[in-house]
Amino acid sequence: MSVETTEKRATEKQAGEGAGKDTVLVIASTGAANLASVSTMCRRLGVTSLVTSEPSVIEEADYALLPGVGAFGSAMSRLKETGLDEAFKRRVAQKKPTMGICLGMQLFCESSEEGPGIKGLGIVPAHVASLDLSMPLPQLGWNYVSPYVSEGQSMESREGRSFVRPGWAYFANSYAIESIPEGFVGTVCIYGKPFVASLELWEGRNSRAPYLLLCQFHPELSGAWGLDLVARWINAGEKALDPKGNSKGANVAKL
Repeated sequence: MSVETTEKRATEKQAGEGAGKDTVLVIASTGAANLASVSTMCRRLGVTSLVTSEPSVIEEADYALLPGVGAFGSAMSRLKETGLDEAFKRRVAQKKPTMGICLGMQLFCESSEEGPGIKGLGIVPAHVASLDLSMPLPQLGWNYVSPYVSEGQSMESREGRSFVRPGWAYFANSYAIESIPEGFVGTVCIYGKPFVASLELWEGRNSRAPYLLLCQFHPELSGAWGLDLVARWINAGEKALDPKGNSKGANVAKL
């Protein structure tokens, strides 16, 4: 079966049935990502995954993911060569549910210390900097994600309440954003010094989930906590998890 036929069928399926019935998570092919773990996570959630480098498929998807393992410069070059950079800019401007993981999160920023002179997508007004040089790099392993509430905010307000809940997440990074930009909701971690673990943009206070969810950690490698995060974001929570957070259609214990 051709790529075009696969993409067409997946697009028709998500347009006709919508999230919650046969959800399709469209994953950008950047040439700098290990997609096996993401695909496995989707199977355990009962979600269809589709990997593509076609800009129109990314732009029209109900849910799109920009993954990434590798270097900032080469990944941005790949996005520009395929036109995926503009596709992601357009879908975020339309407030369509979009997620970025690890390097994928960093690509949404303006620039990175890892790639001097190379422009990112520019959706997040931030510069990606090296983690604490006194610490072993890259950071490989588990770290605790905590909510961040600035002065004058309340944990009960939309501005002070993060969709990403406190918990242990798996990281594999040498670079990160140092502070949460204005207008974003986020969480933080400490690795020698604080860095941003996640960022969110919301359409309104009554929204159920952020339309832009960026994770410096790897939710697909973060056990039941990461599975719960993605399940809630793609509105598959009722299907994938019972009220106690146990998986109905996935073996959470083996994540």
